Amino acid sequence: MDKKTISRDGTPIAYERHGDGPTVVLVGGAMCTGATLAPLAEALSDRFGAVTYDRRGRGGSGDTAPFAVAREVEDIAALIDTFGGGAALYGISSGGALALEAAMSGLPVREVAVYETPFAVDEVAGKQRAEYTERLTELLGQDRHGDAVELFLTHVGTPPEMIAGVRMSHAWPGMEAIAPTLAYDDAAMGGGRMPRERLAALSVPLLSVAGDASPAWMREAARGIAEAAPNGSYRTLEGQTHMVDPGALAPVLAEFFGTDGQFGTDG
Repeated sequence: MDKKTISRDGTPIAYERHGDGPTVVLVGGAMCTGATLAPLAEALSDRFGAVTYDRRGRGGSGDTAPFAVAREVEDIAALIDTFGGGAALYGISSGGALALEAAMSGLPVREVAVYETPFAVDEVAGKQRAEYTERLTELLGQDRHGDAVELFLTHVGTPPEMIAGVRMSHAWPGMEAIAPTLAYDDAAMGGGRMPRERLAALSVPLLSVAGDASPAWMREAARGIAEAAPNGSYRTLEGQTHMVDPGALAPVLAEFFGTDGQFGTDG
């Protein structure tokens, strides 16, 4: 990414724009860079100006201490301002929590869509997230970046044998390099609890999507997000998991963003 905008605290944020239509900013989740969402951006580019970007601390973007979730909201604000002062937002996984935070913070957002934002749906899940936060903080404090990545992969259900394979792959050094940003995603999740009261005050249309082949709790969380918002809609994608196919997701997002969020909820 060779284009950059400057966030409020002076941090350069690298981005690319795909297409020339109404702006949609795509917000990646943990361990993602702008390149991760490029296929989805391309799938949307015939109707929208889909903006991918490297969240701070990743890829071509800078980073400025101390971190706060509000700084990442300011990064999104800078991108929106770059393209005329209004945009729709899409966020996947913990990036969905950040997209929701941006919309709830009063940025000039037309609509917001999220895919499988992993809010805790019961006390057990809440306790597991608290334990993850404690251990992640400990590992990053000791600069054990590889172990922090392994902790994250374990937390999201990656089998041990697959983690061992990833550790041996060419992708591992890059994953270790952005390991400190795992704390940023953890902070964006706000302890893992769904911000129901703040969602209830969100006036813009919201779409929450999940794959019907994902675990039931992810679908429950996605439905809960939609039900908490006054203009919320819920969709499931047949045969999809957390690793959603851009070709399956893009038509649903295009319909939502192209109709000002005016469609209902399914199963």
